[in-house]
Amino acid sequence: MLAIGLVVDDAIVVVEGVERHIEEGLTPKAAALKAMEELTGPVVGIALVLSAVFVPTAFIPGITGRLYQQFAVTIAISVLLSAFNALTLSPALAALLLRPKEPSHGLLRRFFDWFNRRFEQATDGYVHWSGVLLQKTIVVVVLLVVFGVAAGFFANRVPSSFLPDEDQGYAYVNVQLPNGASLERTTAVAADVEKIISSTPGVQYTTGFVGFSLLSFVRTSYNATYFVTFKPWDERKTRDQQFQTLKAHLNQEFSKLPAAVVFGFSPPAIPGVGTAGGFTFMFEDRSGGDIQFLSKNLGTFLEAARKRPEIASLSTTFLSSVPQEFVDVNRDKVLKQGVNLNDVYRTIQAFMGGYFINYFNRFGRQWQVYIEAEGEDRSRAEDVGQFYVRNNKGENVPLSTLTSVKPRLGPEFTLRFNEYRSAQINGSAAPGYSADQATAALEDVFRQTMPREMGFDYSGISFQEQKAREGVPPAIVFGLSLLFVFLILAALYESWSLPFSVLLSTPVAIFGAFFVLWLRRVILSAILPLYLVQIESDIYSQIGLVMLIGLTAKNAILIVEFAKDQYEHGKPLADAALEGAKLRLRPILMTSFAFILGCVPLWTASGAGAVSRQIMGTTVIGGMVAASALGIFFVPAIFSLVEKWSGAGKEPASGSLPATPAPVPGD
Repeated sequence: MLAIGLVVDDAIVVVEGVERHIEEGLTPKAAALKAMEELTGPVVGIALVLSAVFVPTAFIPGITGRLYQQFAVTIAISVLLSAFNALTLSPALAALLLRPKEPSHGLLRRFFDWFNRRFEQATDGYVHWSGVLLQKTIVVVVLLVVFGVAAGFFANRVPSSFLPDEDQGYAYVNVQLPNGASLERTTAVAADVEKIISSTPGVQYTTGFVGFSLLSFVRTSYNATYFVTFKPWDERKTRDQQFQTLKAHLNQEFSKLPAAVVFGFSPPAIPGVGTAGGFTFMFEDRSGGDIQFLSKNLGTFLEAARKRPEIASLSTTFLSSVPQEFVDVNRDKVLKQGVNLNDVYRTIQAFMGGYFINYFNRFGRQWQVYIEAEGEDRSRAEDVGQFYVRNNKGENVPLSTLTSVKPRLGPEFTLRFNEYRSAQINGSAAPGYSADQATAALEDVFRQTMPREMGFDYSGISFQEQKAREGVPPAIVFGLSLLFVFLILAALYESWSLPFSVLLSTPVAIFGAFFVLWLRRVILSAILPLYLVQIESDIYSQIGLVMLIGLTAKNAILIVEFAKDQYEHGKPLADAALEGAKLRLRPILMTSFAFILGCVPLWTASGAGAVSRQIMGTTVIGGMVAASALGIFFVPAIFSLVEKWSGAGKEPASGSLPATPAPVPGD
């Protein structure tokens, strides 16, 4: 949708130029030729700027770079094709289709006359205030600084994150019973969970697994996992059937189940990067201590972290006190009986658990062979006495004489992350807070409560978020994009000063982007539940900001190019700047409104990927409104100021430029 608003810009500029010359008395063909003499440079400059603004993003590594590159390729190709069309097909069609206006009457004509009068008045007002700013250069510099500071102020007021929590059409549910609970108890609780899910409006169907945890990928008797599939997006139009509302409703109903801890959570923002949305915090014991040391510190950390308002929920897959039966092998008896110690362990494993033998082929398929005792022969720990092992004399020795079974508490499994014994913590940010704020709160709690022996890291999508944060900062990307645009303009116009005239109005657009992001978030927070407010500063808003560099430069190029040409033909600097502003106001507004209206579907997006499109649409619409309503007032003054400071504000040399403007046909 971004490309839809861009591809018509160049054609609008060309057609408007042809139409203006026809109104001045030229024939359509002569008007087209004259317009292309004036507009070939701006069209080429606009295309190069909008293509070059994404060049630095090609060098960003990781997922962030991939997201940037997808937009870069799309925008660059569409803009180049648009420029080719504007330089070839548009002037030809304009010469064929446009004709001088004939006198007409009627209601529609009166409306057009009224509109033209009002637009001329607005143009005169724009030129007047541009002239005022042109005479107040210090005020212009101060206002640009104010806009830059205000942009930073509102940027800090918008919570930052990596990727939004999107409605992907499904969610996960995790069921956790007390440690050691039987499969029968888990099945009974799972039936209650299924009733809640199936009675929720907006749910299409669900798939469950009893005895398995998606978060830990461990099979236990006291876990269950559900995949909840929602109805198609076009059938979930009401607020109570939106993804965040459904998730909040399910968690509220799950909290009423006393027999288990049940909660729903989002899938990862990028499929395959982790198993859950939100954040995944890896709590590490870097001292090499025992399970009790990790368990004690984990309990202290979770207790403190759950008190933070930025965090909505925390859960851990680490279970340190699961009832177990420990088979203690008496090594002295094993040696006295002449039994091989490995045979003892292998026999216990094979009959009480399972032992892989080999593969065999049958019916065109490959099958695995396992040996294990029948279920009724290994249902109790004491059943180990039914199995025998041979000693070095060939005699059968019962395992009950070599082992003893003791009940104890221990971990269900141990997790190693970066070679450290670790506990995985999954969580989500509280309504009104972003994932960045939640993880910052976790790190703050960790620093306040944990000893030096403990450490932390991230996994899944949270790891990618941290890598993006440690990589190329958004400010560097933005600065490099400005640099590339500057170099492109300097090479195109063979001037080091002209690019400053084009780019110095950028702070106005950045201010508009962050202000509208902040304003929309504030307004939505006042009328919607906080869990439905997801307007944040993330990777999509950063892409929109990079794009605003090119869009702002497009407006300035249209004015600066014409003003530079008029000045080089002998007009005074101030008059040339104001003349360029007056003649280019209409195409600037036409292209700006075309782009803004083309981005309205992004602003109002719904369905899959709606949040990312809303964030990007808000960013570019806010920036373009500010650039078109405020930024264009600064361009003539900036052009005049830069030309004076660069030493180009002196009168043109008499031998190189004509003393009077060249006559224009039709004047």
